[in-house]
Amino acid sequence: MTTTASDSPGYSVESYFGLVTSGDLAADDRVELLEGVIVAEPPQEPRHASAIMRLDEAVRAAMGKRAVVRVQLPFIAGPFSAPEPDLAIVPGSPGDYDGQHPSAAVLVVEVADASLPQDRLSKQRIYAAADCLEYWIVNLRDDCVEVYREPDVAGSRYTERRVAHSGDALDLVAFPDVHVSVTDLLPARAVR
Repeated sequence: MTTTASDSPGYSVESYFGLVTSGDLAADDRVELLEGVIVAEPPQEPRHASAIMRLDEAVRAAMGKRAVVRVQLPFIAGPFSAPEPDLAIVPGSPGDYDGQHPSAAVLVVEVADASLPQDRLSKQRIYAAADCLEYWIVNLRDDCVEVYREPDVAGSRYTERRVAHSGDALDLVAFPDVHVSVTDLLPARAVR
């Protein structure tokens, strides 16, 4: 399901959150705002859900209390985008977000299978334009992590890309002494 406002180029973040207040969207609807378009999120397959749990556990263990780790919560990436990345590391403390969603992140991560094209194209542009230092795609199709760095805000793209595989370690740009094992992020494939 994709919905746009008919009398404008799209929904703003304010009008999007207003849809919950007005009752047009339920707070638990699985949707997010991407470039003015309300996009439905598909149900999570078990492997996707497992990857999110693994990601959360590995990043929290590596980060400790240095920053806030948020899982599948809104991130204000601009006036027309409020994605809900599978994980985001944002500055500050949890109390900083009692009255607002974060609009800065040092790392955003999406777990991708069916959503891989959207995560590579639309979301990469959105996160680069929001000046997120680093963007990872936990690519379940190819059992790897795509790492995007060096955001070109004006060009809405990342200028550095690399692929990490099981056995590799990922360090964070904002916290170079923090390392996350790719092996810890990738769930096993189902035996058929």
